[in-house]
Amino acid sequence: MKTSDFNFDLPPELIANAPADPRDSARLLYINGFDLGDYGMLDLPNLLKPTDVLVFNDTKVIPARLYGTRGQAQIEMTLFKQIDLSTWETLIKNARRLHIEDKIDITADFYAEVLDKKENGAVVVRFNYSGADLFAKLHEVGTMPLPPYIKRARGGKESDKADYQTIYARVEGAVAAPTAGLHFTERLFKTLDEKGIKREFVTLHVGGGTFLPVKVENVEDHKMHAEYGVITPEVADRLNQYKREGRRIIPVGTTSLRLLESASDESGFLHPFAKETAIFITPGYRFKFIDALFTNFHTPESTLFMLVCAFAGMDEMKFAYKHAVEKMYHFFSYGDACLIEKKN
Repeated sequence: MKTSDFNFDLPPELIANAPADPRDSARLLYINGFDLGDYGMLDLPNLLKPTDVLVFNDTKVIPARLYGTRGQAQIEMTLFKQIDLSTWETLIKNARRLHIEDKIDITADFYAEVLDKKENGAVVVRFNYSGADLFAKLHEVGTMPLPPYIKRARGGKESDKADYQTIYARVEGAVAAPTAGLHFTERLFKTLDEKGIKREFVTLHVGGGTFLPVKVENVEDHKMHAEYGVITPEVADRLNQYKREGRRIIPVGTTSLRLLESASDESGFLHPFAKETAIFITPGYRFKFIDALFTNFHTPESTLFMLVCAFAGMDEMKFAYKHAVEKMYHFFSYGDACLIEKKN
């Protein structure tokens, strides 16, 4: 497969720069093969079965974008992947000008030292704070690490601190939001509860690699980024029981999907999980545990669009996305949503 096989035309004006307000007023496209339905988020409970189980990613986004200086040079740094309590891989604009042992000053008492520069463009830095103290500093001076297609002035908008976080975020560690979950509100949860639809929570700390473009011509040559995930034994037990009862397991977002599929064996049994996963799902993959998918609209030629094509069929997804463009749905992190049935 070629990366270009996953391209599609998207007018730039359909890229959302702000979320729907309220969140649950976003639009929802129902995709079942070539059968499509135009709905809103508040219709979701009626599109689901009372026996369905939604699986959410409760990771919490940290303010992972930092602005500093190296001498007279302005530096914009986005934390990418944690290595230890004080060391991170980062993405830095104009990183080629940085050298090993360079010091990046963020505030008078907060700085980072360059330890390494990797072939993939990442810069490894060590901060002079670690653990909880480092996270406290990030909350003090950092901004939300919005993806590059959301246009913001330096420093971002104050409203993004709430907008780019799910209402159920609990475990700090993500540097990108599990954006499908941004559509859910307490009002929507109440309606789902009244219908009897179950909710379970897993944790996958979304890494900055989710925004990295696929730069290779052949899809199989792409190296997927690794992210740390946790499924507790209690949650695994309950989800396995739900499967035995014939309930459908529906991940909210591709992050929840990737974690569930990483933790499932070939017989469709879900195991507890507490490690990194770099699973790369492309057409031809056999899904082991999930039955439908709730997600956003993804970028052309991205690993996430490849994933939904694997789940529902490439022709079907291109047809659905063409419909979404014609109907002027909003795309990407702050955009509208899809409920996708699995291709048999």
